[in-house]
Amino acid sequence: MSTPLDLDHLRTFVAIVDAGSFTRAADDVFKTQSAVSMQMRRLEERLGVSLFERNGRTIRITSEGARLLTYARRMLALSQETLSAFDDEAMQGHVRIGLPDDYAERFLPEILARFSRSNPLVELQIACEPSSNLAEHIDKGRLDVALVSDCYPGASLPEIVRREPLHFVTSASHDTHNEEILPLALGRPDCVWRREGCEALGRIGRRYKVLFTSWSAQIVTSAVLSGLAVSVLPECALRPGMRVLGEYEGFPTLLDTEIGVVKSRNADGPVITALVEHIRESLANLSPPDGKARPSRLPELRPMRPALGNGRLKVAG
Repeated sequence: MSTPLDLDHLRTFVAIVDAGSFTRAADDVFKTQSAVSMQMRRLEERLGVSLFERNGRTIRITSEGARLLTYARRMLALSQETLSAFDDEAMQGHVRIGLPDDYAERFLPEILARFSRSNPLVELQIACEPSSNLAEHIDKGRLDVALVSDCYPGASLPEIVRREPLHFVTSASHDTHNEEILPLALGRPDCVWRREGCEALGRIGRRYKVLFTSWSAQIVTSAVLSGLAVSVLPECALRPGMRVLGEYEGFPTLLDTEIGVVKSRNADGPVITALVEHIRESLANLSPPDGKARPSRLPELRPMRPALGNGRLKVAG
């Protein structure tokens, strides 16, 4: 495989995946459908794998195609970044972006680095607030783009760009999770992570009390790390010094949480489009955090502490 891959073939391949069909992709890349089909045949021959499974008019990406997709997006992004670095007429302007602070530490560095390198003349104005606040800002046009959680209540439907495991977490140096009435530090009452955690505890009859309620990830994290409470957090929000609680400790598995990107109705233009694409690519290629909290590994034969009675103590946050 000494011959380099054709970036135009990769661009067409990505367009097919994003559009969901050869016909729509052909319109997106300004080619005929036969030209698109020919490019894919050549790309498959070049790699020696099948990229799509075809069933009548429907197509589905293969496992090899999904593997190529990650590389293709990275190669196209690097190509655009290189061109932008030497473009005297690069995009200019400013974009207002918002995201919850739960995501800021994990996602912002990657998004900012990729976007700023490709678009050095674009100013990013950044707001960190809960998804419920971001919804109002998006609906009223005070933000152009927002990265939101799956409790987003806005009028516009977010595009799901990442799914994250949701975990019960405690301090690695405390036994807070062994308290008879489990102390919790959670987000506001409309937070889907809070609802998922409380409902899961209710299903197993584990009594709990919400001691801390805050939309601030820093406050919730501080309560956990200091050993004052257990919390429910997505994997991207885990910090060194935390420990994931699993079945060994009698904690149920939680559903994954979804992270989406949403645009204001009036937000349009190449700068907005470029930022959304950078967000999509950055989150798709992001690996799990280094040194993230790990589930405890207790011996399988160690008896678990029996669940407490069916009653539970709830204190509204």
